[in-house]
Amino acid sequence: MKLLLLGGTAEARELAASLAAFPDVEATLSLAGATTAPARFALPVRRGGFGGVHGLSRYLAAEAIDGVIDATHPFAATMSANAVAASAALGIPLWRIERPAWQAGPGDDWHDAADPPAAARRLAEFGPRVFLSVGARSLAPFADVAGKHWIVRSIEAPEPAPAFGSWTLIRARPPFAVADEIALFRMHDVDVLVTKNSGARATAAKLDAARRLGLPVVMIARPALSAPQRHFGSAEALIAALPELHQARG
Repeated sequence: MKLLLLGGTAEARELAASLAAFPDVEATLSLAGATTAPARFALPVRRGGFGGVHGLSRYLAAEAIDGVIDATHPFAATMSANAVAASAALGIPLWRIERPAWQAGPGDDWHDAADPPAAARRLAEFGPRVFLSVGARSLAPFADVAGKHWIVRSIEAPEPAPAFGSWTLIRARPPFAVADEIALFRMHDVDVLVTKNSGARATAAKLDAARRLGLPVVMIARPALSAPQRHFGSAEALIAALPELHQARG
């Protein structure tokens, strides 16, 4: 059985390690290439885009792929939509990991935003020092907000650099510890945290830190994604169901 694993998340790393151990599975991991030095994986890796739905369809057909597993980031809406369309066109099963979203709890001061531009508009309500944890590709909507100092955390330096008048770049790779996040927020005198609702365990410590410090959080909602044939809440659940995919493909 030949599988294409669309990656870029911790779940994709887990799946890659598990799939590599299946003797009757030949899997390839696809990465978008946003990070130039990604972590090592247990599977052969393909880097770069496919060229939209048609390019992905051609790849799936040429490689005789039996099934697609979408383990991309919850905000990778275009890739997920392309995977749904291409797999449907070829009659190939598509399974997706849909990690649970973060939920506000007691002591949280969350302010919802539908997307990054909406989050930028909300910042007029808060102090000038903004911790941006939205990914290097989502910084542009914040450039027109005046009177802010931006603390940007990213695995790699944004290219091109954002058009911020005043900003600090922190290059770091998760996971992060709560104590370290608290110390970081205090060191930079953060007034508000802006983040996407990725639901990732490795980056949830910033929410615990914000709660303990009484900081407001502008939480960007996930985009609506096209529906796959099946979805799973964890890598473990998908791997447990993998024999079903094998049987379905004969």
